[in-house]
Amino acid sequence: MDTNNKNHHFLSALNFKKTPYTPVWIMRQAGRYLPEYRQIREKAGSFMSLCTTPELACEVTLQPLKRFDLDAAILFSDILTIPDAMGLGLYFIEGEGPKFKKPINSIKDIEKLPIIDVEDKLKYVMDAVRLIRGELNNKTPLIGFSGSPWTLSTYMIEGQSSRDFAKTKKMLYNEPKSLHLLLEKLSTIVAEYLNCQIKNGAQAVQIFDTWGGVLSPDMYDEFSLPYMAKIIKKIKDKNPTIPIIIFSKNVKISQRQINTGCNAIGLDWTSDIKEARTFANDKVALQGNLDPAILYADESVIEKEVSRVLEQYGTGEGHIFNLGHGITPEVDPDKLKFLVDTVHNLSAKYHS
Repeated sequence: MDTNNKNHHFLSALNFKKTPYTPVWIMRQAGRYLPEYRQIREKAGSFMSLCTTPELACEVTLQPLKRFDLDAAILFSDILTIPDAMGLGLYFIEGEGPKFKKPINSIKDIEKLPIIDVEDKLKYVMDAVRLIRGELNNKTPLIGFSGSPWTLSTYMIEGQSSRDFAKTKKMLYNEPKSLHLLLEKLSTIVAEYLNCQIKNGAQAVQIFDTWGGVLSPDMYDEFSLPYMAKIIKKIKDKNPTIPIIIFSKNVKISQRQINTGCNAIGLDWTSDIKEARTFANDKVALQGNLDPAILYADESVIEKEVSRVLEQYGTGEGHIFNLGHGITPEVDPDKLKFLVDTVHNLSAKYHS
């Protein structure tokens, strides 16, 4: 396996260029399943302190690369840094997740939201990007990211994570103009946020539409996808060669997603990657899509499932191996090492 030019394998796959194996990175590859992460998290004192201290964010980003033969690093941060910078007051409660002190309750709250200067308000993110890129020294590419406008809006309206998204959907159906105003503001900020990450060293970006799948197909096409398309256009206008990945959890691939101009579409484990590839017809690369729970299984089961995904995608380029969502905290790191090595070893024959 050629590891000397890993900087181009992940990026090459996004552009359908030949690679010696299928590149792999893992969503949430830096996180609580690593003992070294837990040590730094304790040292930082809080999750937000970890995110807002560039040196610590850099160290955490690099931790999985020291353990595993990954083909990309992803910036350690949180999707909710944007609404926090807009004044909603983000905080975290152990075991309960993120919460906002000032959730959105009315059109007036939306109208008052500022279009922030991301280079100023989120300077700590850009500082972290530069630090990480310098430490990587072009050996491994760096992925920047943001939440999608729709996903960000659900947290901002609900004030926290939600099971039924009742407040957000109430606004969607009763006050759609209010929700569109919020999404429009967020799309402007997200586009600038990602362009700034690129300016400071990110070599690809991913838009996490974590809650896209709670929308009906029609509502997804109205309240989520068009705003990601606006972001992609604004990025491509400034950075035409930067690859962009969109990941809408629990949403099947569609021509409308392909038409956004993205370079790759992330698939969760409920999608059939063979069907997705046939549908995409190599117009976009595909990322995914193993069930994260596979990492609780024996190595023989992991190997079987990795082999299945690779076989379903088939020969040729345009595949980035990943889980269908983020790695979970209770996973044994040795299982992830086995998965990454297995992807590299088993995928070579599909690139001969």
